Amino acid sequence: MGKMGPPPLDDTPELATTGAQPTDSVDARTLLGVHRTSRRHRLWVLGLSTALLLAILLAVSLGAVTTPVSTIVQIIGHHTIGAPGVATWSPALDAIVWDVRLPRVLLGAVVGAGLAITGAVLQAMVRNVLADPYLLGINSGASTGAAASILFGIGAGMGEYALQGSAFAGALAAAFLVYFIARGAARVTSVRLLLAGVAVGYALSALTSFLVFASGSAEGARSVLFWLLGSLGLAAWDIPLLVVTVVVLGSAVLLIVWSRRLDALAIGDETALTLGVSPAKLRSRLLVVVSLNVGAIVAASGSIGFVGLVVPHLARRAVGSDHRRVLPVAALMGATLLVLADLAARMILRPQEIPIGIITALVGAPFLLVLLRRMPGAR
Repeated sequence: MGKMGPPPLDDTPELATTGAQPTDSVDARTLLGVHRTSRRHRLWVLGLSTALLLAILLAVSLGAVTTPVSTIVQIIGHHTIGAPGVATWSPALDAIVWDVRLPRVLLGAVVGAGLAITGAVLQAMVRNVLADPYLLGINSGASTGAAASILFGIGAGMGEYALQGSAFAGALAAAFLVYFIARGAARVTSVRLLLAGVAVGYALSALTSFLVFASGSAEGARSVLFWLLGSLGLAAWDIPLLVVTVVVLGSAVLLIVWSRRLDALAIGDETALTLGVSPAKLRSRLLVVVSLNVGAIVAASGSIGFVGLVVPHLARRAVGSDHRRVLPVAALMGATLLVLADLAARMILRPQEIPIGIITALVGAPFLLVLLRRMPGAR
């Protein structure tokens, strides 16, 4: 009889991810612990889903013109399912709710969810608790593309989508460069990927600064800075919103399917190999998913920091380290946080708008400090 290899990861019992050893008879306390974990996960998903819905209604309602929630529901029903009834709202209010606020709020929810799940995946990919969606320099590529479009009209052939298209192209170019450097003549390891991303990020950030300096346009430089700090002001019912929504939702489903592999990769390459997972191949596939996510997100909203760094840690503290549970909870947390952050960015200095990246940094930094203090060995 030939020697049997390790079982594939998909056949590994779920209890393996909770620290329990798979045996013929499972201890009752282990079953109780798994049941409590599942129940806690369901409660978190239910609570966060409710919080997200309330945040969306609040963000659509508040602004220069406050709109009752009942009117918002009627306007949405009128545009989506053709709800019957006499319209009691003005055309101006209809445009404010449907054409201005709702697409912006939905974009914020999608972007927040995408940043959160991307951060969780990157922290597993490079096994670094400080990893965030911009660690690999992909956002720097998007920033270079956006700066070239704003300052020099690059991508003008794409018409009204020149800015988003140039940013997305720059992000994909940066991702390809990172993979090419990290791959080299050896397999893609977490260290090589991390170093390649940092190097590419610094180089492209320097190129963006050079473009701003070379343009000599104060107004253009201000526009680039505002975009770099993040904004949802370009949101509309158009192709960018559709693209980022499809990319984020598709990536979330795929990553949940790969959750067991992510668990193994987060523990270490040796463990992943033992469970039948190739770390190099998995990192290459994850890099493609992450690149598409970050490229679409940054192209639609600019660089919004701290969401992808802090939210995954909050999700793990809530439901544990199993990525099958972490990813949905992180997505809902990130979506809720960014919707509320964008509301604050619109309301604090109205009618002037604050870049949303400033709000997320002010909120995220204290959270990160608290998390660091509570980590084992942090003191």
